[in-house]
Amino acid sequence: MTSGEFRLRDLAFSVYAPSLLYSVGTGAILPVIALSARGLGASVAAAALTITLIGIGSLLTNVPASMITARFGERAAMIGAAAWATCGMGLALAAPVLGVFAAGILMIGMAGSVFNLARQSFLAEAVPVQFRARAMSTLGGVSRIGTFIGPFVSAAVMLWLGLPGAYWTGLAAMAAATVVSIRIPDLAGVVPGGRHPAGNDAVRPTIRSIAASHKRVLATLGVGVMLISAVRATRQAVIPLWAEQLGLDAPTASVIYGLSGAVDMLVFYPAGKLMDRKGRVAVAVPAMVVMGIALALLPLTSQAATLLAVAMLLGFGNGIGSGIVMTLGADFSPRAGRPQFLGLWRLLSDTGVMGGPVVLSVMTGAVSLASGIWAVAALSFAGAAIFGYFIPRTPRSG
Repeated sequence: MTSGEFRLRDLAFSVYAPSLLYSVGTGAILPVIALSARGLGASVAAAALTITLIGIGSLLTNVPASMITARFGERAAMIGAAAWATCGMGLALAAPVLGVFAAGILMIGMAGSVFNLARQSFLAEAVPVQFRARAMSTLGGVSRIGTFIGPFVSAAVMLWLGLPGAYWTGLAAMAAATVVSIRIPDLAGVVPGGRHPAGNDAVRPTIRSIAASHKRVLATLGVGVMLISAVRATRQAVIPLWAEQLGLDAPTASVIYGLSGAVDMLVFYPAGKLMDRKGRVAVAVPAMVVMGIALALLPLTSQAATLLAVAMLLGFGNGIGSGIVMTLGADFSPRAGRPQFLGLWRLLSDTGVMGGPVVLSVMTGAVSLASGIWAVAALSFAGAAIFGYFIPRTPRSG
């Protein structure tokens, strides 16, 4: 599709609808995973660990996800991943013991890795580079909206079905995502196996060959991707933790967190448009700087009003960076071997997601919560420096 013919709304059904449904399904169960584990006899520590299984499943499956997408194509990968997540929801719903429940949650994390990589690869192929950032930012925004909506939908269902209602909601959303994915058209000019008719069919890119040929960008901008992912993952914990430090009750903390998320969701499209017109650095650096400033200010707040202001600033910083990781991944991924590159890219991102909370935990345990938050702020400023230095000032054409 040429840039003159392209309209972002043309992707509403093929990419954004299944992504919204998938995110609703994930969001529906996130608030109740620990409660379900406790109901199956898990200790508080073990229940907390079950929440990380989604991230662990994604981290472990990033490289296999690239192989699956390269072998079968983006559409088939999305269908298979959504179906696998549906099965994971069913297993968690019917689990008689903790081990079976944990396996179901791990399956959902594994499916997420494949689904997210395939839809990113699909967008990178389907969207002209002039619209790439808007498309990726919209994808990030749609995912945020789905994750935001999911808990409210599951809460309504749980009024009738109790705790299992969350998993029924998730199962229905994942099944719907599977059905919608089946109706996605195959990409024109692309055949499964990661090869393109215009390319050399005799050479099949591998994870190792892509890592070798792109080692510089993975070792530079890849570190920036790790840092922004670490900051984002930690952001989800620091607001409620600092609210508790201030002695605020749970409903107040929830409202503050929710308003921060609302600001986040409002700015994703303007950010993508700015990236397309002014370049990636125009958004990547300000996003990291704003989040760094907000995190640095957070321990200085002393009441609900100031915490709300800083939390909304943090949400704004995160929101204007919506889609930056996916956009940069698409920019630097080669057309032949794109799934393999994106698998490595997502591996770096997920490493940051898992590592950020570890930094916060270690610093909090060794010194204080404020010190932990300031350490994450330092990571954000370091990420801004990396993005500012290594991101090209004009978008790549591939």
